[in-house]
Amino acid sequence: MGIGDRRRFRRDPYGYIEDLRRRSPSGVIPLPWGGWCVGDPDLARQVLRGAEFNDGASDFFGPLLPTRSAQVAVGHAVRDVLRAHAPQFRDRFAAGVADLSSASRWPTAGTRLVHRCLADLLLHPGTPAGTRRLLARAVTDGVVLRARRVWRRARAEVRRARLVTAVAAVVRDRREVLAGEPLDVLDAVVGTCPEETSDRAVAELFLVLFRSIIAPVGCSLAWAVLLVCLNHPAGPPWPWPVDAAVREALRHRPMAWMVGRTVPRPTEVGGLPFRPGDVLSVSPYLLHHDERHWTEPAAFRPERWAEPGGRGPYLPFGAGPFACAGASLARELTGLALAALGHDARLTVTGGDTRPVLADGAVPRPFVLHRAPARSADRTGRR
Repeated sequence: MGIGDRRRFRRDPYGYIEDLRRRSPSGVIPLPWGGWCVGDPDLARQVLRGAEFNDGASDFFGPLLPTRSAQVAVGHAVRDVLRAHAPQFRDRFAAGVADLSSASRWPTAGTRLVHRCLADLLLHPGTPAGTRRLLARAVTDGVVLRARRVWRRARAEVRRARLVTAVAAVVRDRREVLAGEPLDVLDAVVGTCPEETSDRAVAELFLVLFRSIIAPVGCSLAWAVLLVCLNHPAGPPWPWPVDAAVREALRHRPMAWMVGRTVPRPTEVGGLPFRPGDVLSVSPYLLHHDERHWTEPAAFRPERWAEPGGRGPYLPFGAGPFACAGASLARELTGLALAALGHDARLTVTGGDTRPVLADGAVPRPFVLHRAPARSADRTGRR
């Protein structure tokens, strides 16, 4: 990948992958950094749902959970804990919004707010305060979202190791007394991991799940806020239901950059031969912007979700056997948070840019959210 390509890619990753698709003569696109991207919806369905690419365990957990049954058990247990406390998240988010400054810098402010409202569900208040503080710092110090600069990534690795050590100590203590319904996500992980899993491996697994909860909800919320404000500058009440706005934000700017599968045995996809170990990826963004299947795919149109037809393949959190177990819950939490932000307030943004930055996913570039009480904004307007 040459210097010019790297610059174009950093400047606009989604625009770069669209250009690759336009120049590709087939539905399988060679990627300059290695591997392949499947741009055709039918081929994408084959990769994400076909038994030949989805047999065995998911790569998401790596060696931490080597069996598919253990992966499913842990994923469902964590999802169930969060879903049971969704009303609590809604109430806490409403309270957190009240403390939000009139001008806040996003996506950082949104990610912090999401963590603040989920903190007691991740590690309940009885957890040592030092461990809870380390987890809170992980939200913005490069542990949840990979920092762009090398020195910051190195510092984040040190902090990550410190956090894993602290959580492993909590795991050891909880294994001795764990009983009854889980009080938090860590309880759910401890209670469903195979007994032979080491304390440190359980802590590493908890951190993987922590990142997979905070980053998608925080960044999806930031994309939703940015897109609704750019497309309806008058602020709330918006002309669309909140759920439709969130669905459209997840279509228009999905955080998932690529969803990959490793080829297990010699096979052919789109007329091209592949060897074991080759990586075939699917880009949700490309599928969500396919003009053959979506009406006006380049436009942000939440109203499309109330219209018959005109919608194509939709997979903001993947699809098939290895799709995110908490996909619908992530959308629900994002909707609850967006509704709380817009309640009785006028929202506007400055510095908005819909080109993403890649940091373990497509993250919005920094922007400032201005939030004013609706009545104050109305009085100012009348003057």
